[in-house]
Amino acid sequence: MKKRIENLQSNILSDKTFLLKEYTFEYTHTDAHIPEKHLREVYDHGDGASVLLYNLQKNTVVLTQQFRLPTLLNGNTSGMNIEVCAGSLDGDTPEVCVKKEALEETGYDISSVEKAFSVYASPAIMTEIAHLFIAEYTDEMKVEKGGGLDHEEEYIDVLEIDFRKAFDMIQTGEIKDARTVMLLQFLKIKDIMVS
Repeated sequence: MKKRIENLQSNILSDKTFLLKEYTFEYTHTDAHIPEKHLREVYDHGDGASVLLYNLQKNTVVLTQQFRLPTLLNGNTSGMNIEVCAGSLDGDTPEVCVKKEALEETGYDISSVEKAFSVYASPAIMTEIAHLFIAEYTDEMKVEKGGGLDHEEEYIDVLEIDFRKAFDMIQTGEIKDARTVMLLQFLKIKDIMVS
């Protein structure tokens, strides 16, 4: 079989915050097909990592709530989104990133994390790989207020929610963030939490 992709070329459309490129290429599905010319826009803002904090004694999880413009533009009337702690790697390992994000966003200083899995965040339009983790927390690990960093203009509400309620919030549509849904399901599938 010959190469599926040939004549790959790119053009920068924007690099204001992250990188948006337009790609053209010839794609051949199988040897029986002739090459077809394709045009795609691809957004590259680097890889990211997310962590879902859980407490076995209280059967709770810690989530965040913050304003997300894209959700407002697509039907979320308040623009407020409930989600797990997350951030861009910015040169850190995924493990270091989620520990930093947990402290900044929730105020919990977690010492160990467990890798759940990695996924392409939105493979049709983004290069990002999302590294997903879980971490157990206790009340004693709360060492800061949380809420995000002022210089990053983060205004984050910290939510401690019963696991059963959080899981039900998927069905009711109160939680629509894909990473959050996947990590809540991971806790349930692995029988880590009481449901």
